[in-house]
Amino acid sequence: MTILFFSVLLLIFSFFAGLLGALTGLGGGVVVIPVLVLIFHVNIHYAMGASLISVIATSSGTTAAYLREGYTNLRIGMFLEASAVVGAFIGALLIAVVSKTFLSILFSLLLFFSAYLTIKRREEHEQYLQSHPWAVALNLDSTYPVKNRQEYYHVQHVPFALFIMGIAGLMSGLLGVGSGTLKVLAMDQALRLPYKVATTTSNFMIGITAAVSAGIYFSRGYIDPAIAFPVMIGVIAGSFSGAKLLVKMHTRNLRIIFSVVICLIGLQMLYKALTGVV
Repeated sequence: MTILFFSVLLLIFSFFAGLLGALTGLGGGVVVIPVLVLIFHVNIHYAMGASLISVIATSSGTTAAYLREGYTNLRIGMFLEASAVVGAFIGALLIAVVSKTFLSILFSLLLFFSAYLTIKRREEHEQYLQSHPWAVALNLDSTYPVKNRQEYYHVQHVPFALFIMGIAGLMSGLLGVGSGTLKVLAMDQALRLPYKVATTTSNFMIGITAAVSAGIYFSRGYIDPAIAFPVMIGVIAGSFSGAKLLVKMHTRNLRIIFSVVICLIGLQMLYKALTGVV
């Protein structure tokens, strides 16, 4: 395979990775890593380095668009990210003493249950007349566009969301998995945010986390320009397309796409744990 053909194929796969990442709030890494490792047989460390670049590209490409459209809640993103960082730090300290196999099985089962909760929720039938006291104190409530008008939403269960975000960071530190899945769930199931607000705010948050990790991977030489560059270009193009598509898509369809993706992630983690690959 020539370098040109390799780059073109990688560009195409990365486009769809960016598209899916923008729609789900998970970043492009959920597609980039399996494609690089299983199809192109790239070393896992270089695949993870390219994945981090794809997550930053997805976040950068979509955040500006989502902010312009009025979906992303920056206050919530920055507030919850603090808890995720603390969790990641604790996870890094516990990595030598905790069974990764057990955690992988537990996390995969959690993802299956989360997929069920995501599908089950009917936000259009929910009405909240007031917000959690912490949300009021921190001014976390905001608006988002619905059919050419701005609709106000109230933020619920802030302490529970902080707990979930801490677990997300912990799992990220222990297992090396992206915490975007639990970030979306914390905002959707705990804060009870409109789904489009949850996914777009997650896209903003994962870029912050990935930027920190990318510096470490770069210092260790795990970011190869020949791989990272076509991934970055493809993901940016895909994420811009995904941002435009999300505005037009029905929330129910987005929930189905997200649930399918996290079930696939859960199956992958369960398979690795049961076969001893973790």
